[in-house]
This record gives sequence, C-alpha cells and structure tokens, in this order.
Amino acid sequence: MVQKMRKGSYMTSERCTVPECARRGEQWYTIPLPSSPRAKKKKSCLIARARTSFFGWLNGPADLSGQCFVIERALARAAAKLDPRSPRSPALRRFPSRHHRRSYQNARRRTNMTTINKAIAPVPTAQEFLDVILSKTQRKTPTVIRSGFKITRIRSFYMRKVKFTQQSFEERLDQILSEFPIMEVNNWTDCEWAFNLHPFLSSLLNVLYDKNHYKLALGQLNTARHLIVSVGKDYCRLLKFGDSLFRCKQLKKAALGRMATIMRRQKDPLAYLEQVRQHMSRLPSIDPTTRTLLVCGYPNVGKSSFVNKITRADVDVQPYAFTTKSLFVGHMDYKYLRWQVIDTPGVLDHPLEEMNTIEMQSITALAHLRSCVMYFMDLSEQCGYTVEAQCQLYQSIKPLFTNKPTFIVVNKIDVTRPSDLDPTRRAMLDAILAEGNVQLLELSCVSEEGVMGVRNAACDALLQHRVESKEKTKRVDNVANRVRVAVPVKRDTVDRTPFIPDAVKTRKTYDKNDPERRRLERDEEAENGGAGAYMMDLKKHYLLANDDWKYDVMPELQDGKNVADFIDADIVARLEELEAEEERLEAAGFYDEDTDEVGGVVQRRARIGHGTDPWTDLLHSQDSDEEAIRTAASTIRDKKANIRLLNQQKDKLQNRPIIPRTVQRRTLSEMTSKLSEVGYDATNLEERAKMLAKARGLIGRKREAGEMDIDEFNGGADDGEGDWVEADESMDHDGPRKRSKTGTKSIVPSGKRLPTKDRQVAGLRDAEQAAKAVRLRQLYQREPNRLAKASESDRHIRTKMPKHLFSGKRKAGKTNHR
Repeated sequence: MVQKMRKGSYMTSERCTVPECARRGEQWYTIPLPSSPRAKKKKSCLIARARTSFFGWLNGPADLSGQCFVIERALARAAAKLDPRSPRSPALRRFPSRHHRRSYQNARRRTNMTTINKAIAPVPTAQEFLDVILSKTQRKTPTVIRSGFKITRIRSFYMRKVKFTQQSFEERLDQILSEFPIMEVNNWTDCEWAFNLHPFLSSLLNVLYDKNHYKLALGQLNTARHLIVSVGKDYCRLLKFGDSLFRCKQLKKAALGRMATIMRRQKDPLAYLEQVRQHMSRLPSIDPTTRTLLVCGYPNVGKSSFVNKITRADVDVQPYAFTTKSLFVGHMDYKYLRWQVIDTPGVLDHPLEEMNTIEMQSITALAHLRSCVMYFMDLSEQCGYTVEAQCQLYQSIKPLFTNKPTFIVVNKIDVTRPSDLDPTRRAMLDAILAEGNVQLLELSCVSEEGVMGVRNAACDALLQHRVESKEKTKRVDNVANRVRVAVPVKRDTVDRTPFIPDAVKTRKTYDKNDPERRRLERDEEAENGGAGAYMMDLKKHYLLANDDWKYDVMPELQDGKNVADFIDADIVARLEELEAEEERLEAAGFYDEDTDEVGGVVQRRARIGHGTDPWTDLLHSQDSDEEAIRTAASTIRDKKANIRLLNQQKDKLQNRPIIPRTVQRRTLSEMTSKLSEVGYDATNLEERAKMLAKARGLIGRKREAGEMDIDEFNGGADDGEGDWVEADESMDHDGPRKRSKTGTKSIVPSGKRLPTKDRQVAGLRDAEQAAKAVRLRQLYQREPNRLAKASESDRHIRTKMPKHLFSGKRKAGKTNHR
C-alpha cells in the first residue's frame, strides 16, 4: 500500500510498504518529489526499493549497511525536468544569458560536497536587506519621468522598477539559499541521487543548530522569495492597465511596500542564519573520507594531552572536566601519508536522550566516521570516575565501534599500570579484551612513554583495515589485474658488496684530542675567538691556476659596466687567438699606411704588393670603402646642420617685431655712408639736408611765435631747432606728405610724437594718490588674471559643461547643485 506523508511548503514525500520485503528485513525509504501536477503523475513510478550496495553508509546505523536506491533511468530523466536545479528545469529560463544560467547551476552544485562550505556570504539583517535592494533599484533604473510622456512609456518605466526590485530580492535570496548546506542526505539533482553533505556533517549540523529550526529558517526565506515573485507578477499585471502617471506611481509604491513588508517579517530567520553562518565558519575542517584517529572516553582522562603530543592542534588542557566542549582536529604525517586526529569531548554514561550538545558531538563522530577508535581510560581514577564506570561506558557505546579497529589506551601509567590493579578490576578489563576485536595499549603523556608506539600501532591497524575493506569490494578486481609488485630475486651465489674507495677506508677518523688530526673550521673558530668573533676564510679553498690570485681584488663594476658580463669560460683561449691574428696582420703590413690629402678625403694605402694574401687585400678594400662612406656621411651631416642653423636664424627674424619704414629713424651719416659704399657721391645731399633743416627750424619758430598748440616735431616746445639742428640727426624720408585744407604742406616728423602730458597722473593730486591708484588697479586685475581673461572685453567660456556640475542625477534641492 501507499502511505502519504505530511506535505511541506513545496515538497511531497511518498512511502511504500511491501509485506514480502518486510519479511526479508528490507526497509523502505522516503523519496522527495516536487509537488507539481507533473510530479503527481509520476509519483507511482518513482518508488524505489532498497537493495544491497556500497551506498549503505549513508543511512547511519550499522544494521542498514549495504542498502541503496535503484531508480529506473527513463523515469529519472523524466523527473529531472521537475527539479528546479536540473539543466532542463524551466526555472533556468528566467536567466537572460548562458553565463547567468551557469552561475546559478554552479551555486547549486557547490552544496554537493563532503565538507562544509565556509565561504558563505554574510547574511544581512532585514533593514540592511531593504536598504541594499532599494538603493540598488534607485541607482540602476531611470529616475526621470514626466506626466506628458506617452502612457506606454510611463507604464514601462514603473514596470521596470517593480520587476528590477523583484529580481534583486530573488537573486539575493537565491544566493543565501544556495550557499547554506542542505542537511538532507538525499536530494534530487541532475537526474542522480546527490549527496549534499556527508552523514557525519549532516548529523553534526543537526546537533549544533537543530535541523528543524535550520530548515524552518531556510523554508521561510524560500516562501518569502515565492511571495515576492508573486507580488511582482501581480503588480506588473496591474501596471499594464494604469491610465495615468499618478496611478502607475501608486501601484509601484504599493508593490515595493508589500515586498518590503515581506522582508521585514524575515527579521528572525535572517538573524538566526547569520549566527549559524558565523559559527559554521569557525568549525574545524574535518574530512570524513581521510585516515582518521578518533580519541574518545570519559572527561579528564588525557585525550587532549595525547592529541597535543602527536599533533600541533594546541588543545586547551586543564585539570577539570569538560575542558574540551567541541571537536578539535590535529594533523600529522605517518608513512608519508596525511592523517587527522580528532579530539572529542568527554562522554558520560547515561541514555542518549539525556546527552547534551557537547556529548552528542562525540557520539556523532563515533557513529559516522570510518576511523580508528582509541578509547582512553584512567586506571588511577584521577579523572574522578572509577574503573567500573569507565568499563561500563565502553560497553554502552560499543555498538558504535562496529567494523572499526578499536584500541583501549590506558593513560597515566606513570601513576598506575594495569598490572597494579586489584583482581576484580583486572577481571573487568580482561573481559573487554577477551572479545578479541580490541587491543590494549599503554602510555603516559607526562613522561611521553609509549606515545609514539600507540600512535604507530593505531595508524598501522587503520591502514590494514582500509586495505582489507577495499579488497572485499568488486572494484578491486578491475585494479588488481593492473598492479604488479616486483620482488628482486637473487640470480647467483656471487656476493656483490658495496664499493668503498681505498682513500675512504684509509682515512683517519677525526679525534679532537689527537694533535695531528685534520684541521677543521670548527678548530679554527675555537682558537680565534669562537662564534661571532671568528670570520671564516672562504677564499683559501679557491681552485685557480696560480694560488697568488686567490686574494686579488676583483671589481664588480668598471667604467659603468658589469665585469661579470664580459667573463667567458674560454676567454683565455679566445684572447690567444686574437693576439695570434694581430701578429699575422702586423707581419703582413696591414696596419702600414700613407695619407694623401685628395679633395679633403684621407685615403689609406697599405703597403701590400701583388701576390700577397688575398684575404688581406679584401680587408684593405673594405676599409677604404667604409672610410669614403663615413667621410661623405660626415659632409652631408655638416651641410644639414648649416641649413638648420640658417632656418633657425630666419625664424628668429620673422618672429621679432619689425618697425615700419615710415617710423624708422635714420641718420644722415648712415645714408651718406651707404651711398658711398655703393659708389654715389653724397656731397650735394648733405648740403641740401642742412638747408632743409634750417628751413624747418624757422617754420618751427614761427609756429611757436603764433602760439601753436600742436608740436609737429620730436623736440620740445622750448627748443625751436628740434631734431633738425644737427646734420647727423635723423631725417624723414619716403614719408607721406599731408596737405592742409589751406593747401600748405605739413611737415611729418621722423619718429612718433611724444605726448605733451602724462595721462596716467592727470587728475591726481600728489604721489600718494598715484601710488593708491596703482594699488587699486592691481587689485582690480586679480579677478581677470584668475579667470585667464585676455582683456576686459574677453567673454569667452572655455568649458561649456563642467563635469562636476553636470554629473549624476538631479535630486531634491537647488538646480545649481547636482
């Protein structure tokens, strides 16, 4: 018959009972299925029967070993489509790209592990959750909308906000749900039975955090995720019928408010999961599959002291009971293999229902770990428990030692040994050893007697047990035929002893009391001040061609170059070859030359006649060609440099300010000297210039007498002669002649007319006012200088849109601050 079990939030369990199998002792197990219409159609097909196999260790107790689930392949593929974590699941269709789908699947697969994932992201509080999601929505979605926009644009604007907020909540909750381990042993993933956590880790988490509370917290977050998705879909559907910006905005506000209300209700689950995450990150890294030594027993019997002796776990050791309140792990190496030693809290002899969390951790490790069990006993009774109580505890937890190598380790033998016990207590200990599957070991952590022997015996027993268990499986047949152990066999009767050189045999052994012994560096150090004062001579053992070279100073750098770069192993041989070649060239007259100046080119002529070495002639011809090329190149470079210099001078002339010819001042002596150089007689010109100068002087006096207000020449009003008096003074030439309205000719001076008054000081009373005016002018000039204004009329705006004023979004406040 089929019995329906209690339904969860989204999972349904089915259980099947068959009388024939029950009579054979076979048990039936729960198969979790998604509670969907498609799943209900397949529920009758997805009932599995337990059968003997090597997966039985999943189910914990020893009597269930050798049972597994057998699933039909076709039905497994069909059921895979119903699982949200399957690649065929419609749940993956909401991800826009292959990268997002792969990240989602990888996050799900990370839970399929034999160790606890300690890299879980921190779980925020409810308020932090809202702040993160809502600020993310505000940052990553548009924020400007107008009532004058099309209604379709307004709808899509607010629908985008609602959908983005929903997806942000969903992604964050998915991350939390996927990172936390799943305590259930069996979970339907990718068409196979996946083991998300080892039974030991699952039971340990159940003991520490209470599986019901743990699943309830994750279930509440999962329910909140579904509710948020439902709210987002409902309000997106309502937004499609919004007829104004106000109504769409109110719908958006209601949607985000309902999502926020749902998350505020998850305050307690989020706080609980954060505490679980913090405690889980501090748990020891226990590998359930590696070689393990498990130390157990009553409190204060020396378990932690033994772990500290053989590992570097550094467990706290105190003279009172229950110092160790959790599992501690230490690691060591034995026979080039890595081992872990687990120190468990002390266990008391009382029913399982009365054990606390500390004791249940030890029971969990004993029940699920395939290890070598070392039950510690204190026969001196310094731990506070009698030998009878310790033997009774062993009998109580003995079912947990099934199929495991077990040792009874008697500690504190420096106080009491097993041979010192009275006959009654000795008989109780012998009764335990008489069962045959237990061995007795002795040690003392204080004197360290027998510590390494106990460790080696336990490790050897576990190695042998693991090998024997693997040999019993069917897989060993596929491996054994490929393994060959080579055992060397003696081929003849010849005794082949190891070869030892005669020098080694005859070498005299070192004796520090022998005055003729070999001198060692240690002897030199003792005679020369000891360690710290003696400096060992490293150069005395150099192997050089000449011993005088040992202490030569060798520079590392010379002429800016590293000397080591020019050192070659064959440098001496190469140097000898070069010297021989130089001697041959000198003997052939290669370096004898005559120099002739022909067109500024030095030609080299070697005194080598016809019939000499052709190689020498070839070298000579090549040198002549190269020298000619170098000379021509040097000439070209010089010419280019001259051209460049002339161009630079022209550029300087072009850049300097040029005075117009009309205002240039030229003297009569300069003009006459230039004409004389060209070949003209300038005597008449000089006489005429003197006459014109006198005439202009008279005209100037007439104007002064007539009280002319305008001075037409460079001289002052008091000097009637002006620039025209001296013959060598400047004269005007080629200048324009202005005519007055009356028809008389005006006289143009040779240079610019100087102003009659200084306008900068006009209107100022004294020098103090003039200085104050200068200060005010400089003060006014500061702002134009700061703004790099060319003049008062400069209105140019160099940066139209400064980035610091136009970056970001406009928020509440003035428009000039963004």
